[in-house]
Order: sequence, then C-alpha cells, then structure tokens
Amino acid sequence: MSELRIATRRSPLALRQAESVRERLASLGVASRLVAIETSGDRRLDVPLAAMGGQGVFAAEVQRAVLAGEADVAVHSAKDLPSTPPDGLVLACVSERRDPADALVGRSLAGLGPGATVATGSPRRRALLLERRPDLNVVGLRGNMATRLGSVGRDGIDAVIAAIAALERLGATDLVAERLDPTWFVPQVGQGALALETRANDDVVRERLYAMNDHEAFAAVSAERAFLAELGAGCAIPAGALARVDGGVLSIAGVMIGVDGATSVRATRAGEDPLKVGAALARHLRDECHGAELPGWEP
Repeated sequence: MSELRIATRRSPLALRQAESVRERLASLGVASRLVAIETSGDRRLDVPLAAMGGQGVFAAEVQRAVLAGEADVAVHSAKDLPSTPPDGLVLACVSERRDPADALVGRSLAGLGPGATVATGSPRRRALLLERRPDLNVVGLRGNMATRLGSVGRDGIDAVIAAIAALERLGATDLVAERLDPTWFVPQVGQGALALETRANDDVVRERLYAMNDHEAFAAVSAERAFLAELGAGCAIPAGALARVDGGVLSIAGVMIGVDGATSVRATRAGEDPLKVGAALARHLRDECHGAELPGWEP
C-alpha cells in the first residue's frame, strides 16, 4: 500500500480535521491523501438533523466509501458517529481530543437579556440552555460552521452555540463570548474528538493507525459511545456525557433532559472498563432515575 486514502466530509471544518490527520500520519512516515465526499447532511440544509436521522447523515456516505474500497480510513468528528458502527467497520483510533465544551458566540449568558434569541440545531444544547435560562428564545439553525457563526447579528439572532474544539480548529476562538461549563452544560458524546474508522478485516491499516491513537481519549470516547448505545439514542435526543481518565480510572458524567429543559436527571460513574461504565450510567439514568419518562424522551 503506497498511501492511505482518507475519506472525509467536504465541509471546511471536516477538511481541516482530515488534513490534521494526514499531517500526523506524515510525521509517522505514513503517506496519505484526502478523498472528499459531500454528504446528504451537508446538501440538505433546510431539513433539521433530527428529521434526517440524526448524526448518521454526516457519517454514512463517508463510511460507505471505506466499505466499498474507495478509501481506507474514514475521519469523523466523533460526535457525528452513530453509537454502533456498521457491519464491516471498526473504530480503530481516536487521534486527539480537544476541549469538549460548548461556547456561546455573540454574547455571554449574562449578556443575553430576557427574550434574547439563541440559535442552535442541537436538541441537547437547546434543552440545557433552557434549563438554565427558560426566558430565552431558542431557534433552530443549520449550515456549516461559517454560516452558523455568520448568523450572529442577523435575523434577530443574538448568539449561537458552537463546539470550542471546532472553533479551535478553525482558528476562531476569538469569537467565544463564554465557555459553557461542561459540568452543567454536558457535551455531546464524543465532542472534541476525532474518530478514525477502517475496515474490520484490514489489519495493515489498523496497525498504521494504532501509532497515532490517544489511548485515554479512546477509552473516554468508548465509554461515552457505550452510554449512547445503551440509551438507544443519537443527537435527536437531549442527552450528553463526558468521560475522563485519571490514574487509570475512568469517570463519566451524564445527563438526560426533557426537551423543554424543565426537568433533568444527572449522575456519574467510575470504573476501569469503559464499555461497562458507560452502559451502567445510561441504565441508571434511564431506569433508576426515570430519565425515560422525561418530556419528549422517545429513543
């Protein structure tokens, strides 16, 4: 194999992320090139993601390119991946994880007066914001990062919510009005991390990717994905989780919240097995804390 073919979405942010993977591979002596793919999620900007099937709309066509042999590796924002990979693919590597928190762009929380308008396409972000500030007017928003950031100050929009990691990768952190503390504004599963998938039977590619795997980030993302898989949910449901590894022990905090933000359940778990810990937290929130009874929670 002369070079690895890296499949990625065609959006500017996705290309920037894939390019960072290509550069990292080059530093390890592995040549690669990008295979850019326009996904249905990028084309149909007039339809809410939840109506299109959630985060899988950004991943499916990129995954198909790898399964079809048109590429060797798929690079995703880990938060865009469904919690279970399709048959024939495996999560081979989490190459890096940046700040997983969300941020307000435009105005800080204290700077938003009663009735101010905040735009986001995420049910999780909407519900968490309304939990803290039920007086705000939260509206939907689609488009690539540049479009979303450019909406501030237009059509009555006072602020938008964006992932800090995305702003970092685009060199736009100067736009952050406030970092939203992830202990209450719990991030989307996998947020801030880059996930690399490859064919399950391609040992050569998996070995090449192993050298750039961040093992603690891989464990944390695996726990969060197990949490989401146990809930049977995606980004269409207001739930979030954030895991960390400290001294070999993994801890994970999770939230399930009603779509109106009025009620929520939160808890933490810790242990050594990421898959078991993540799934146990989900069961606790859903069953023992009655998270499945929250308004609009229909996984």
